[in-house]
Amino acid sequence: MVRVKLEQLREGCVLAQDMIGKTKKPIMPKKTVITKQLLHVLSKFLINEVEIEPVLANGEPFLAGDSASTKADERPVMLYLEAVQRYKKAFQSWQAGGAVDIGEIREIAIPLFNKMIKHKRELLMLHHYTTKEEYLYHHAVSIGLLAGFLAMQLGYSQGECHQIVLAGVLSDCGMAKISSQILMKPSALTEEEFREIEQHPILSYRMVQNIAALNQGAKLAVLQHHERNDGSGYPLRVKAEKIHPYGQLIAVADVYYAMTSERLYRRKQSPFRAIEAIQREQFGRLNAEVVALLVNHLISLQTGAIVKLSNGETAEVIFIQPDEPARPIVKVMKTGQLLSLVEQRDLYIEEIL
Repeated sequence: MVRVKLEQLREGCVLAQDMIGKTKKPIMPKKTVITKQLLHVLSKFLINEVEIEPVLANGEPFLAGDSASTKADERPVMLYLEAVQRYKKAFQSWQAGGAVDIGEIREIAIPLFNKMIKHKRELLMLHHYTTKEEYLYHHAVSIGLLAGFLAMQLGYSQGECHQIVLAGVLSDCGMAKISSQILMKPSALTEEEFREIEQHPILSYRMVQNIAALNQGAKLAVLQHHERNDGSGYPLRVKAEKIHPYGQLIAVADVYYAMTSERLYRRKQSPFRAIEAIQREQFGRLNAEVVALLVNHLISLQTGAIVKLSNGETAEVIFIQPDEPARPIVKVMKTGQLLSLVEQRDLYIEEIL
């Protein structure tokens, strides 16, 4: 969230919290998109500051300049949103036939990575800022950051982490060669369309194979990030022993981000649901050590989190159960009742608020 003065609001801003008036009654609910008419209405109320989302309704970052309460260099999420827009411009140049400028990608990704690793909560919750229409661009930047973070936790050198970040950001560059009608299709893909999508790692590899600044591991990761340890992935159906460790890192980041993000034809899941699904559905397909690392870091952030349950109730996470971290003990906010989601199998955490 970003706290701004009322005069900094503009059309397209999205309220992050209910706007409360002097009478303590809500004037506007959170998620309201500010319009010209609403700006006029708000000018009549005696409110000094409001909380808004760091991204506008159209997916662009909110930029308030030096007048914002926090300077841009202190807001890692704002730097992330700016990086997404820069990546979008690069992607559009690839669609027009341009080559990958590795210097430009480094400028987009590496300073941001060095900043974001100091803000683990923001890094692991980047999916909150994805929009359906701009999923591709958010996805590329986010999985680069996530994969680099996981690599750092595994003890990779700074140079290797940077190579993994670049590989993650570039892993889907070949999507620029796929028909826009398929990329922006609002419904599920046909079998033929999915076969075309399955070629994007090969297209991505061709776009990066001659870049001297990328090492061979990074290039293989671009090619192999959709391969799976049991041979069920694509495009080459290779098994674990032939998948580069960089590729296995990016695969985990890719699956987690895809599950937790809003997409044109698929609803997002909460990190808790994603963890459960990854542990259940991806067992034997993804690198178990990397999955465990991601789960442990995600779960360590969640005690005290306010969540929405599948029955519509709001609850607080009280205790993470080590054997089933996706099913913690929660306290229902309205009644104070403690619920163990291990025992209440029909309930699950739908969203982190």
